[in-house]
Amino acid sequence: MGENTKKITLPISEAEVRKLKAGDTVSITGVVYTARDMAHKYIIEGLLAKGSLPMDVKGQAIYYTGSTPAIPGQIIGSCGPGSGYRMDPYAPFLIEQGLRIMIGKGPINKTVIEAMKKHGAVYLAAIGGTGAIIARTVKKAEVVAYENLGPDAILRLEVENFTSIVAIDSNGNNLYAEAISKFGQ
Repeated sequence: MGENTKKITLPISEAEVRKLKAGDTVSITGVVYTARDMAHKYIIEGLLAKGSLPMDVKGQAIYYTGSTPAIPGQIIGSCGPGSGYRMDPYAPFLIEQGLRIMIGKGPINKTVIEAMKKHGAVYLAAIGGTGAIIARTVKKAEVVAYENLGPDAILRLEVENFTSIVAIDSNGNNLYAEAISKFGQ
């Protein structure tokens, strides 16, 4: 960890999230939930039908990953980041429920960014291809919901020093947009 890395302990308050700026390196310790697109669909369907979520997202983080099975002696298999845009239809609803951090790779849409600005949330970038390294930060993993989804089930991970970069902050500052503008892609 670099000396400028900001340490985060989850759950995190809106005020603390709003201090994070695009480009900051963060190290997360605490509970992080995993969920990809099918789990997000189930979460939102449950929220709309029952008015409740399978876990409390207030002040929490959701990591867009579907882990591989753990080999004997390991807590979790490789757990690299999934593409954030796949959760775009669902993320604003979760942000409204108090979700503060989303972790994935690649850009997300303006609707999600507007919800982040309004409610105080950030999008962190984890580097694709580092799933085995990220797995080393996981100290405990257990299924919370939707076990039928296999690797896409919602897991409750206890992590220590899970490092990532603030790609989009709660003011809408966006490293992806800056890079596209700078390099003309």
